[in-house]
Amino acid sequence: MSVTSAREHLRDGSPVEVRALRPEDEADMLAALDQASPQSLQRRFFAMMRHFSDKERAFFMDVDFKNQIALVARAEEAGRKAVVGGRRYIVSEPGRAERAFMVVDAWQGRGVGSMLMRHLVDIARETGLKELTAEVLPENTSMLKVFGRFGFRSAARRDPQTVQVACFPWDFALPRGRTKFPLQGRARNRSLRKRAIN
Repeated sequence: MSVTSAREHLRDGSPVEVRALRPEDEADMLAALDQASPQSLQRRFFAMMRHFSDKERAFFMDVDFKNQIALVARAEEAGRKAVVGGRRYIVSEPGRAERAFMVVDAWQGRGVGSMLMRHLVDIARETGLKELTAEVLPENTSMLKVFGRFGFRSAARRDPQTVQVACFPWDFALPRGRTKFPLQGRARNRSLRKRAIN
């Protein structure tokens, strides 16, 4: 099926497009990483990574939208559309997936992460996942707060240096004031899951 997108606005009114990651986004993804501070890279990769092997780049960009779902947020920057954030989940075992996330520094604290989170949780529900997990560095308090708002709770740690959180999409409690997921079958939002579930 064709890749579609949703257009939303951040809290400050900035327009953002959320859509599935495409192979042609590679240059924009690398540009986003170049803008990331050492702290943001550490929080995303648990290491200071700016350069990736061909194998690593292929893993991030060749998304099958079955065992790995990847979404990007694109917004206007310096007169052109740029990738300002991304979230993905990777199925680790039937019914269970691990999440990864990153927002470009200049766009942090503006609602990009929460927006991507809503869409990814919605896709997880619609594709039948039972549990979503994530590993977060303890000092990444802003991300832990976002996870908390979306029903993630502390889980057993696999690594003493990170915080393990988990949520169950079917028990997901919508944030106050929201009555439906933004992509749940509404024609005006042209569901992102069209590619995600095939």
